[in-house]
Amino acid sequence: MPTDAAGLAGVASDRAADLLAPPAPVRLHDVVPAPEHVRPDPAGDFTLRAGAVLRVGPAGRDVAEQLAGWLRPATGYPLPVTDTTDPDADGPLTLTLASNAGGPGEGLGAWPDGGGSADGGGPGAGLGAGADGEAGQGLGAGSADGAGLGAEGYRLDVTAGGVRITADTAAGLLHGAQTLRQLLPAAIESATPTGERWTVPGGTIVDRPRFAYRGVMLDVARHFFEVADVLRVIDHLSRYKLNHLHLHLTDDQGWRIAVDSRPRLAEVGGATAVGGGPGGWYNRDDYRRIVAYAARHHVTVVPEIDLPGHTNAALVAYPELAPSKIAPPPYTDTEVGFSYVDPADERTYAFVADVFGEVAALTPGPWLHLGGDEAFKVPAESYRAFVERAQSLVAATGKTVVGWHQLAPAGHTDGRVLQWWGTNGDDPETADAVRRGARLILSPANHAYLDMKYAPDTPIGHDWAGLIDVRRAYDWDPGSHVHGVPAEAVLGVEAPLWTESVTNRAEVEFMLFPRLPAIAELGWSARSTHDWAGFRERLAGQGPRWATAGITFHPAPEIPWPHAAVPTQPTRDSASTTR
Repeated sequence: MPTDAAGLAGVASDRAADLLAPPAPVRLHDVVPAPEHVRPDPAGDFTLRAGAVLRVGPAGRDVAEQLAGWLRPATGYPLPVTDTTDPDADGPLTLTLASNAGGPGEGLGAWPDGGGSADGGGPGAGLGAGADGEAGQGLGAGSADGAGLGAEGYRLDVTAGGVRITADTAAGLLHGAQTLRQLLPAAIESATPTGERWTVPGGTIVDRPRFAYRGVMLDVARHFFEVADVLRVIDHLSRYKLNHLHLHLTDDQGWRIAVDSRPRLAEVGGATAVGGGPGGWYNRDDYRRIVAYAARHHVTVVPEIDLPGHTNAALVAYPELAPSKIAPPPYTDTEVGFSYVDPADERTYAFVADVFGEVAALTPGPWLHLGGDEAFKVPAESYRAFVERAQSLVAATGKTVVGWHQLAPAGHTDGRVLQWWGTNGDDPETADAVRRGARLILSPANHAYLDMKYAPDTPIGHDWAGLIDVRRAYDWDPGSHVHGVPAEAVLGVEAPLWTESVTNRAEVEFMLFPRLPAIAELGWSARSTHDWAGFRERLAGQGPRWATAGITFHPAPEIPWPHAAVPTQPTRDSASTTR
């Protein structure tokens, strides 16, 4: 609390302005995905001011740096981040991350400037979070008061004196910071300072995810996307609390990751793309950069090496893997199901072991996706035998097997996860695999495939699984979608974006938005919060944020967008095709 005359006058002026100010332009209920518990307090609005300093314990510094990085451009405030373990340190804005004295956990907290309590009861203004104050202590696990937040949950408290985010982990802390970002006016997404009043609505949010796995798949094989494009997609995932990025790295049209023991995979197999484009691939440093950036955003990269089918690019590079032992010509069209590695040749399994071993060594996450779909020309018994050997080779790297649900008939291996992309929830073969121990990631093609057109006149995309407008992307339940599969066997949800017709960053965003937040809400939010009418209103509020941030999106007519500029839409025609 300032003691000089000028400082006291400034505080008095700020408080007078707060009393006369209109309510915060964003409501506490406006967050996407919908939080588990929301308790508004109209008298508790908080305004961020120019003198704010972020003070944080060492374990939470990276989250504080990210938060400050989001807020600095639009506010024009310096928002310096400094280390502290003292909740009473001077400064209008103090963040700490420390073990909760009342139980396990970490928190991010804010206190008024130099005086008052961590719960905002004292004078001044602050923003942040803390685990060593009153919030989050002595409360029942999983309660609306925030105890038992788990690996990704958080509690956010906003009073006139400050904002507090409490979490058990840095991942939860980041999710809370993303919620705070949404609670500020949409102009917070501006790349340059604006004259906005930075007011946050008062109240409390307690939030944790429904499913542990919430992801997006980006197909970089049909069309190659540079590292910067992939990093931008990771930003979009983090914004909506998605925590897995599945990279489809190999297919008939291109091989996109360098393998030192098999250099022709990238040099030859990576040289093509759909339509005859130049292709491209990630070297080891490129891939490490993607993985590291994702990790900073608490996103796990899931690499996919699609086998035994979808392998034309690999066969061009190494024809001894082909059943005919003759190199096929490079393929730049979009048909599927014609190529496969020879399941009867031991050189195939040496190749698979080399590739899996190198990719696994570059990938800190627990998953390795072996594909397994659309191997139409491989006899059933040969397919099953190949999959079972491939699964064991994944396990030998220390990773957990993920594969498309066509793997279901093969023998189970510990921890196996099937990614279900069907269009009919009646799938006895997959249900049987679950009874044998498999878990599911739900990606129903007629709800979650984001390469499907929004409407017949959508300029890019496909329609083989049907048209997917925002409501169709939103109105289904991952926990009950596949008959005979209990909710506890569902690991989570993933929205794949295949790129046969998607060629650049703007087109990626156009197909992601506004459907991506719908899938994110299905993965994060409790089923009890599911409400189309409410969701479409909350989603509409995201439009001005995307426009301000320069994110291309489809102005879906079923969403009541406010009056805000909409980015230029793709207009290129593209033919429909199958996956």
